[in-house]
Amino acid sequence: MRVTRGLVLALTIPAFFVLTAASTLADSTPSPAASGGTAASGAAGLPGDPSRGEQVYASGGCTACHGASLEGGVGATLNPIDKLPGVKNPLDPNFLIDIITNGRQPQAGDPRSTKMPAKGGNDKLTDQDIKDLAAYIIVQNRSGSPPLSPGELAKRTILWVSIGIIAMVFITYLLSTYNMRWIARRAAARRR
Repeated sequence: MRVTRGLVLALTIPAFFVLTAASTLADSTPSPAASGGTAASGAAGLPGDPSRGEQVYASGGCTACHGASLEGGVGATLNPIDKLPGVKNPLDPNFLIDIITNGRQPQAGDPRSTKMPAKGGNDKLTDQDIKDLAAYIIVQNRSGSPPLSPGELAKRTILWVSIGIIAMVFITYLLSTYNMRWIARRAAARRR
């Protein structure tokens, strides 16, 4: 009986640690979607100040169309940013600045069929405000938690289901071992 317990422990514990390590590595590896598809990280390459852009976003009327958390609504979803037909990188600072400054007419294949007015309909936005807004959108897409891709979601689901199954098998083994000892003691007590 001790050999079986040792074998179960020898297989279960390393498997648990390997699966946990794999999960940790998967969580720490940035996906291309989370980094906005660019190699730059942090504040490098940002057109403005993202913290100031957050203030402009909240007070400049952007939330009415794009939502308080950039989740979209009447206007486009900004985190994760909607993919637009014919636009290679929707997080390109120049592209964002141009769209915010000049607006955008809906085009075939757009996820939303609403017009983006110039400066979001707020003529009081300065050029620096627009740059700060673009920086805020870029940073939110880099550091935000966009939904997982179907493949990544499947990997994580398989990982945690596997960990759960291993834990259940181990607990079942421990309970059955205890139960067998209890049955043996009861049988020995009846024989007396």
